[in-house]
Amino acid sequence: MRAAVDDFAVHLARVDNRSAHTVRAYVGDVVSLLDHAAAAGCAAPADLDITVLRGWLAQRMTDGAARTSQARRAAAARTFTAWAHRSGLCPADAGAQLASPRAHRDLPSVLRADQAADLVVTTADPHAVRDRAVLELLYATGVRVSELCGLDTADIDEGRRVIRVFGKGAKERMVPYGIPAEKALDDWLRNGRPALARLGSGDALFLGARGGRLQQTVVRRIVAAAAQAAGLPHTSPHDLRHSAATHLLDGGADLRAVQDLLGHSSLSSTQIYTHVSTERLRAAFKQAHPRA
Repeated sequence: MRAAVDDFAVHLARVDNRSAHTVRAYVGDVVSLLDHAAAAGCAAPADLDITVLRGWLAQRMTDGAARTSQARRAAAARTFTAWAHRSGLCPADAGAQLASPRAHRDLPSVLRADQAADLVVTTADPHAVRDRAVLELLYATGVRVSELCGLDTADIDEGRRVIRVFGKGAKERMVPYGIPAEKALDDWLRNGRPALARLGSGDALFLGARGGRLQQTVVRRIVAAAAQAAGLPHTSPHDLRHSAATHLLDGGADLRAVQDLLGHSSLSSTQIYTHVSTERLRAAFKQAHPRA
């Protein structure tokens, strides 16, 4: 069982090119599954069957697992059994029969355009210059926090005002940004980054206090602190991504174009933002129409 988990982790990282976060989550789910299987009398992956898989998910649901977590666990189980079958560890793919619980999708938290603008603060301090560039770029491009932290200086095309982003599955896409983000980036590259750069900084676009690549946890603190300073509710980098997508659609952008900008592999992932816009329209109607 342990050897199977180790080989599966290597396959996810090196063959499927999954992110480190996905590898950790899937491996954790598979360890939980195999622990449950061992308790049910399974001695090897070949002993897995649909009854064991469903029993494992049922036990997690009894423990109070969220539907989104259950959907991820089912996906991890299917990925593992499919890999085990291809690798010759299982005579059949038991997970092929496993259905995913439909995850309830809440409407994302979205800032108004004026609230998003209030997040940006201008100052001469190198760290604050960086923070302003981080906030501007997050909102201008809608990139994920992991994608932002992974940017190198060579990924910025200042002439065309686009950045090269490597998203999930190392898929490359080009994302444009506007003049405010251009000014913030230029200020950071000319005045902020040189003050923080060290010998080990490499080509990382955004740097931390010690000169290393900026970490995702720091970006989350930057966004939360900016929101608090602006008197806004708690805001995360993903909230800025939601806001960017919603404001694009509110402004008349094509849904397919927004899908490409966000790096969504499926249009269904992008369509949730149309619901946000509809909810805003409904709220405006109820507030303004005399017979709403």
